[in-house]
Amino acid sequence: MAYKMKYDDEADVLTIILEEEGKISHAEEVGDIIVHFDEDEKPLLMEILKASKIIPLMVESLAKKEVAVT
Repeated sequence: MAYKMKYDDEADVLTIILEEEGKISHAEEVGDIIVHFDEDEKPLLMEILKASKIIPLMVESLAKKEVAVT
């Protein structure tokens, strides 16, 4: 499955479009990640704040097969 991604370097936000169909109903924020859902709780969009810091940490953790990203 391919996802569309957009990076806003001014805001340092990576947006991942999980599903192009649907209307956003609400969002949940966990730390620097915001997930937008439709009314059926299906995730449509994910935003990663401070992406230039978070993404390299995620990649490094995956390479080491670690679960936690700090």
